[in-house]
Amino acid sequence: MKTTSSTTSSRDNLFLVAKNLMNKFKKIVIHASLWTIICLIFLSIYGAFVGAERARAFFNSLPLGVFWIVFAVLLITGFMAFRRLIRHRSLLLIHLGCVLILAGALYGSETGHKLQKRFFGIQKTHSARMIIYEGQQNDRLYLKREDRFEQLPFSIKLDDFRMTYYRPGTLFVRTEDDERWSVPADVGNAIHLNDELGELTIIAAFENCKIRIDDGNVTAIEDAGPGSNPALAIRIDKPDGTAETKYIFEKFPGFVHSQNNLYMSYSRMVSDYISDLKVIADGKVVAEKSIEVNKPLYYGRYHFYQSSYDDEEGLYTILSVTSDTGLYLVYAGYLMLSIGVFWHFWLRKAFKITKPSGAADGN
Repeated sequence: MKTTSSTTSSRDNLFLVAKNLMNKFKKIVIHASLWTIICLIFLSIYGAFVGAERARAFFNSLPLGVFWIVFAVLLITGFMAFRRLIRHRSLLLIHLGCVLILAGALYGSETGHKLQKRFFGIQKTHSARMIIYEGQQNDRLYLKREDRFEQLPFSIKLDDFRMTYYRPGTLFVRTEDDERWSVPADVGNAIHLNDELGELTIIAAFENCKIRIDDGNVTAIEDAGPGSNPALAIRIDKPDGTAETKYIFEKFPGFVHSQNNLYMSYSRMVSDYISDLKVIADGKVVAEKSIEVNKPLYYGRYHFYQSSYDDEEGLYTILSVTSDTGLYLVYAGYLMLSIGVFWHFWLRKAFKITKPSGAADGN
């Protein structure tokens, strides 16, 4: 009997020791996770103030890579240390969602791409740029940070590049004495300058203005051919009863009216820029799309975004190219996280089944 009691007491002591160790381990996991989240908040604030390029380099650096791995390990450890996470499916979905988001971000990061190339031979560019001229095609990606090029297994052709503008534009007028006026560039709009200069009226607007000179007479026409040369025709009615017609070109601001010393410019605000793209593989067109800002072309596990353009002549487009590696893991993580949160805070309470008031355990 004494031996049995002693054995039982030893088991109880071992159980208590194991329980205390587990409780301490749980506290360590909780506090470590809390401090990691606090660090993440401060890191995110820092990244928001240093600019996109520096933030990208910072969050893809080796120390931050270690930080992300530690964060992921803490999340996974939580599943083993807290069984409540497994019993409650909503909490399980929330934490699994966080793990997938972090795993997808790590897998799709610049460091993740380098590791894939080193250990698995997967050759894929994390992010780059392409410059394509109208009517031409290009298969080379420019990696700005490394100042080198990489080649795609297919080509992108730019059929056409065009810009759309908010209407109307604006005509700006200024004198040598710094008197200023502005007016929407609609035909018929007028500005009373002053008693010495008279009145200015917009009499025509052109998308592609071409000037003709016949026998000393200057006229402007709307040219339906290629190119773009936006301009306004304005008439200045002077106080002495005479009138002059002048042309203000958007691409040549600061035009000076030779007699009245008026500085005039015509400006339009770009509302969108569009690239008509075709994907060419093995000499065949395999995909095509007109892309705009936030409306990319997706092909070959790359997204091709409209990034910038030739703002002087509009002869080429600049594309931002990003890999989709890890993207669907991140999407799946956000979906699981959203479902888990909705389930835990709303759906679980709405469908919770309570026992009848007179029911008792064992009956």
